[in-house]
Order: sequence, then structure tokens, then C-alpha cells
Amino acid sequence: MKIRKAIIPAAGLGTRVLPATKSMPKEMLPIVDKPAIQYIVEEAVKSGIEDICIITSRGKGIIEDHFDRSPELEGRLLESGKQAMYDEVVSIANLANITFIRQKETKGLGHAVYCAKSFVGDEPFAVLYGDDVIIGEDPVCGQLMRAYDEYGLGCVGIKEVLMQDIFKYSSMKTALLHDNLYQITDMIEKPKDESQVFSLFSILGRCVLPAKIFDILETLPKGAGGEYQLTDAMKILAQQEGMIGVDFTGTRYDMGNKLGVLKAIVEVGLKHNEIGEGFREYLLEIAKTL
Repeated sequence: MKIRKAIIPAAGLGTRVLPATKSMPKEMLPIVDKPAIQYIVEEAVKSGIEDICIITSRGKGIIEDHFDRSPELEGRLLESGKQAMYDEVVSIANLANITFIRQKETKGLGHAVYCAKSFVGDEPFAVLYGDDVIIGEDPVCGQLMRAYDEYGLGCVGIKEVLMQDIFKYSSMKTALLHDNLYQITDMIEKPKDESQVFSLFSILGRCVLPAKIFDILETLPKGAGGEYQLTDAMKILAQQEGMIGVDFTGTRYDMGNKLGVLKAIVEVGLKHNEIGEGFREYLLEIAKTL
């Protein structure tokens, strides 16, 4: 079945990048001239996704506004003869069919995804974590969708992380299938010590899941941090029928981390068609003073 729908959980509080996120959602932090969540939506669209559900929470109405039309701004741009800028602003509202669901309590990623059960129905769907911007020639969501087409099993985007970092993420029990694809038969969210670590492969920001995951989420107990963890639901799915890990290509930026935000701005800025060259010259001058 063709994957047409995607969920973007964007309801977290963004405590790791306070105080900026006291009044601005971390998903709206700019990477040069676009908010982080726009890069994620664009990745989904480039992968062939048609319908997107963004899970928000109280105080995040600015995300809805960003993907809506803005007649006053659009009119001002046209009056000023700024056609290219007008076209770009209008195109944001036409990227995809975007709906919004509010997660009324922050109960974890598993609960956030479960909030979109009625949106998904009985179709397979993609999940693109709102914290993770991944930039590359081949959109990661599309890489996972191709793996789903090949195996008909749930898929997760994985990368190897440092041992000291695995305890902040998840750990996958893997076996190589071919190329960059792995069979996953077990996983654990935030292992407590090295004895619980299956491998250094961790899920980083992308999943493609069958609708049956909602049946698992419905009876899922609370996990790490006292929250409903999507990884715990996928663990059951992996044990029951197996999942596929895609060691994806692309550069991931953790937008819930101050250093990740800075890396994204610098690396994207260096490739920006308007400011890239000037920014490179500036960085070279700054580097001389370090």
C-alpha cells in the first residue's frame, strides 16, 4: 500500500534550548531563513507524502500560522514588486494537506503518535520527529518508504552513535540484510548501562509504521521518564514480526540541542545561494582569531 500520510510530533516543551523556547516552539527556530519544521515538511513532500498531521500543544499556534496564508503580508509583497518573495511565501501554504492535532498533555512520543490514530486510519504512515532536521540529496523519509515497499515491515532510520550517547537514545538489535538495510528483532529505549546495549545503532528521527502500531500503543504501559515511549511499542512490533533498520544517508541536526542548532545554521548557511560565499569569508576571518 502506498504511503501517503505522515505524522510530525511537535508538542515537546523544548527545555534543552531554553530560554529561547519559553515563547517560541523549538520547531520554529530558524535555520538561516526557514524554520526547522519547514525543512521536515519539505522532506516529507519530496518523499511523496500527500497528507501531514502535525501534533502540537498549547502555545504552538505559531506553527499553524506559518503554514497558513497571510493576505496582509502577501499583499504588501505584491505592492512592493517582490514577486519572487511572494511566490515563496504562498508556496509554504501549498506544500501539502496539513492538519493539526493538539496533544493536551505531554505524555511522550508514543502518546503523541496515538493522538493521530483517526488521521491515519488503517494505512501505513511515516513519522518524522519534530526535533530532527535531516538534510541530504535523498530524503530520509523516502529511503524508509522504499525499504517498506521491499519488505512490508515497519522501518526505522538508524545511525551508529557514541557509547556515551546511546544512553540518551535507543539501542537496536540488528543483523545485516544487504547494503545499508538491517533486520531489527529487539530494541530498548534509553538503556541504563552497557549490559542493556544491543548495538550502537539508534533510531534518529524517522520511522515508517503499519497501522497495527496503534493497537500496541493503546495498551502500552508508561516507560522511560514516566512517558509512553514509541520505542517501547516498536520493540513489541520488532519482536512479533521484525522491523527494518535503514542506515540512512543525510546529515542530522538535533534542533532540541543548542549545539545542534548552531551546527545546522553554520552548515546550511555555507551552502545558501544568497549568503553562502559571504558567510564563508566571514567564518574564515573569525577562524583566524580562535
